[in-house]
Amino acid sequence: MRLYLLALNPTDSVTDGFLPAAARLGLRVTVLTDHVEAHRRAYAERESAPEVIECEVRDFREVIGLISRLRLADSTGTPFAVFSNSDHLQTQAALAAEYFGLPAKDWKATLRAKNKGELRRHLTAAGLDAVRSAELAPGQDPAALLTADLPFPVVLKPREGVASEDVTLVADAGELVRRAREIQARRPGAALVAEEFLEGQLCTLETLGDGHRRHVLGGFRTRLSPPPDFIEEVLEFVPAHPPAVVAQVLAQLDALGVGLGACHTEFVVRPDGRARLVEVNYRAIGDQCDLMLADILDLPLFEHILAAHLGLELPADLGERCAATRLRARNEVVCADRAGTLTAAPGPYDEDLDGVRLAYRPLRPVGERHEHYRTNRDYLGVIRAVGPEQAAVDTAVARFVAANRWEITP
Repeated sequence: MRLYLLALNPTDSVTDGFLPAAARLGLRVTVLTDHVEAHRRAYAERESAPEVIECEVRDFREVIGLISRLRLADSTGTPFAVFSNSDHLQTQAALAAEYFGLPAKDWKATLRAKNKGELRRHLTAAGLDAVRSAELAPGQDPAALLTADLPFPVVLKPREGVASEDVTLVADAGELVRRAREIQARRPGAALVAEEFLEGQLCTLETLGDGHRRHVLGGFRTRLSPPPDFIEEVLEFVPAHPPAVVAQVLAQLDALGVGLGACHTEFVVRPDGRARLVEVNYRAIGDQCDLMLADILDLPLFEHILAAHLGLELPADLGERCAATRLRARNEVVCADRAGTLTAAPGPYDEDLDGVRLAYRPLRPVGERHEHYRTNRDYLGVIRAVGPEQAAVDTAVARFVAANRWEITP
């Protein structure tokens, strides 16, 4: 059985999650990507490296055409699933899967999730939540945002951005125009969205649907960097958010059309219990939280996600089993606080001590120089720990941070 996996740059989710899961399921994998050499390097030391073929994966027409040619050239190229875990490629994968008559996400839902302006308009039209927002077309004068009567402070961000890139909190009209011009200079082809700042505890809900039912896998509470940036620094696992909160989030996902496959939804909970969506990432959670989630829930998470795209029905009690876990977890990143060359940092590390399993994985090699981006691109490494109690997990992470050093030389 052939799985076509659409990707941009290599990620831990694919390299350490989906590719091993595909092998365990007996799937032959063809990676379609516009970063061929990076993927071949990433898989060079693997026993059974996937086939990697160059493709303009942002264009669904090119994806469909290439798969069709591969299928015609070799019967083993017949697709059984077309899949992507990239934020940028969900609509392309959905359209390609639908074209070949395979299980597919609703491309309209993937578009609504990716396009933050459309997400807001659709939820407003559905009568579920009206977040005051305004959209700025590529090249449009940012002064146009001032006619939208936005309630300051507001969040300014690329309409289809990811990973906190160019996401900033602005205090007044003057700063809004200035920041918008700065982003336009860096991203001349990007549309921007300015929307009201949603106050409350930032949380996530992780779901997985198989086309018959949608299962809640739990979620996280997220700690962000101080304003004006929105860098995710710490995530703590929550096996079950309050039922009323979950019901509100699921109702909004229903309105968007989210069903098949994994979905990582970010939302805030106000003191009055109202849940408001921040964004919907119609794929599995990243930054190694998906690897950690598989450990927490003690289930073949990546196999389950791929099985859904193969048209297989998942265990009916999956959500109940996830909510019943007794384990707790913490995912914490180490961030660069300045530009420069990373001159000292620990290597990969694994530990099982006092019932807590801890893993550290570097995300930037020693000797590499970077600017200070004030985004998730500043991550130097990620620590994940799973154990029976939150306090024990937190202590293990703090102990690891204190015992190691990360040095950046200007």
